[in-house]
Amino acid sequence: MDIRVVPYDHPDAAKMMVEVQLELAARYGGEDATPMDPAQFAWPRGLFLVGYLDDVPVACGAWRSHEGPDPLLPGDAEIKRMFVMASARGRGFARAILADLERTAAEAGRLRMVLETGDKQPEAIALYLSAGYREVPGFGYYKDEPESVCYGKPLV
Repeated sequence: MDIRVVPYDHPDAAKMMVEVQLELAARYGGEDATPMDPAQFAWPRGLFLVGYLDDVPVACGAWRSHEGPDPLLPGDAEIKRMFVMASARGRGFARAILADLERTAAEAGRLRMVLETGDKQPEAIALYLSAGYREVPGFGYYKDEPESVCYGKPLV
């Protein structure tokens, strides 16, 4: 897989985000309504990655900077839009995207990676736990939802 940095509004990023939303709707009955601004994913405050196989987008992931408020901390980077197309799953692509997200966030001076996922995504939870993430207090748009689970990992 060839991983490339693309703008949030790149056509391939947009295509992958549609696929993310379809997957979330199938699992939870609705799309992710978390407010997101494309400017949040512009370097050095954020980044959007797309993974390609033979020039076809098959995976994506992004991060955006946070400086609080509690429970988020100054120096946090939040993972968003982690996704691998069903046809490309089981090949380590999510782990590769995650590693690049962590590396680039650390290069940008971020101190901790955080994320919110849901209990109907056991594959994602297993990935994050195996990569060293641990549960943290809820944050963000879904912090009060019983299905929401949040994780964090120091980058330094």
